[in-house]
Amino acid sequence: MYRFWSAGFFCCVLCILAYLASPLSRAEPNPLENQKPLKPTGLKISENKRYLMTTEGKPFFYLGDTAWELFHRLNREQAEKYLKDRAVKGFTVIQAVVLAELDGLKDPNPYDQIPLKENDPTRPNEKYFEHVDWIVNKANELGLYIGMLPTWGDKWMSEQGGVGPVIFTVENAAQYGEWLGKRYKNMPNIIWILGGDRTPKTDVQKEIIRAMAKGLRKGDEGKHLITFHPRGGEGSSQWFHNEDWLDFNMRQNGHVAEFTSRYEKTRADYDLKPIKPVLDGEPIYEDHPLSFKAKELGYATAADVRRPLYWNLFSGACGHTYGNHCIWQMYQKGRKPINNPIMSWEEALAQPGSSQMQYARKLLESRPYFTRIPDNSVLVASEVPTLIPGGGTRQFVACRDEQGTYAMVYVPVGRSFEVQMNKVTGAKVKAWWFNPRNGKATLIGEFPNTEKRKFTPPDVGELLDWVLVLDDAAKNYPAPGQP
Repeated sequence: MYRFWSAGFFCCVLCILAYLASPLSRAEPNPLENQKPLKPTGLKISENKRYLMTTEGKPFFYLGDTAWELFHRLNREQAEKYLKDRAVKGFTVIQAVVLAELDGLKDPNPYDQIPLKENDPTRPNEKYFEHVDWIVNKANELGLYIGMLPTWGDKWMSEQGGVGPVIFTVENAAQYGEWLGKRYKNMPNIIWILGGDRTPKTDVQKEIIRAMAKGLRKGDEGKHLITFHPRGGEGSSQWFHNEDWLDFNMRQNGHVAEFTSRYEKTRADYDLKPIKPVLDGEPIYEDHPLSFKAKELGYATAADVRRPLYWNLFSGACGHTYGNHCIWQMYQKGRKPINNPIMSWEEALAQPGSSQMQYARKLLESRPYFTRIPDNSVLVASEVPTLIPGGGTRQFVACRDEQGTYAMVYVPVGRSFEVQMNKVTGAKVKAWWFNPRNGKATLIGEFPNTEKRKFTPPDVGELLDWVLVLDDAAKNYPAPGQP
């Protein structure tokens, strides 16, 4: 804890007096006011505006998990079990909602507490927020950031369903945002995510979002990044791209399996001006009914969630979010199921897709990080449109280092394809196969840097994905996925 004297002490007194005069003034102390930062540090946007980085200048790979009901439905023992599992698996961000979707205003948390008094955003219930504080602290101890949604969207608009009720106005959204910002100002592991699965349709609704963002900025003094979580198939750029408070764009590419219907839009956001980082905050979830049609299409598998991971990253995303349909709602026996969950949240922790997300992070962290750019011209286009690079669930994507020291191709299906070798610098190119299912790399060989070369994945004809990695041999990079 730091002690401030003279002018610093006088400023503190003024801040306390200002807080006591606000509508959210309470007698209860703020248990996080003097919290000493632990593992996570603050975050900022990289110099080229494409990626996230720590305030110390190190790359920050946003690997999120959607635990929307974490604050609302899990007790502390359960929350610790969940957080430890995600920390071990290399996740960096846990996305959770303060005013939760599943009747979060009236249905109490495991300690019989609701978040607000009389549904008034300017009258938070300290006992409820003590549990939120505990989870934020535990995440901090484990090196995890919390992507904190102040509220789900049904609390600021009613047109798109939800339990509600609508409780936010422009005025109280600003007050609530300021109170939250002050409460977590000294916690380094916070990322603010506004919205909550909704499309702002009216000017008033947009102003509510802007007011809450302004309140957060005022309360935390600009210490944390802010983004917006939209409805399926949409992105924050549609309404707020040019606004100063929006630090990076978030998409919800949603619960469909095809590239061309949603995931190509990540690249569209990447190409916008002014340049801002972009990521997919809600792609298809493991164990989710495909396109919400379980009877006709079945449930998403680990392969279904791996494809968007690489589609997004190789299209320019600064990170990615995983989700499991049973975990986001923290489903367990006795609770009302949402869209037919097939197991409990605790059982779903072991689903293979969650373990496989870390391999993409390790792969990209094993090569120069801030200079990665999307470039499908690495691929030689097929004369037969239905073949490579394909479309739908068979879409190939490629990226490379801006300096040409490496290139990567995501291969969702075992078919031969050609690449332009001269996209990589150097007289010789070292080629690897990287397995997205287990994170292991296999050296193919070292080749002269001629114009084109054909590669065939190890599993020909099977629906098993691979990543081809091409390195400038002179750089002596480690095997893909190794530090």
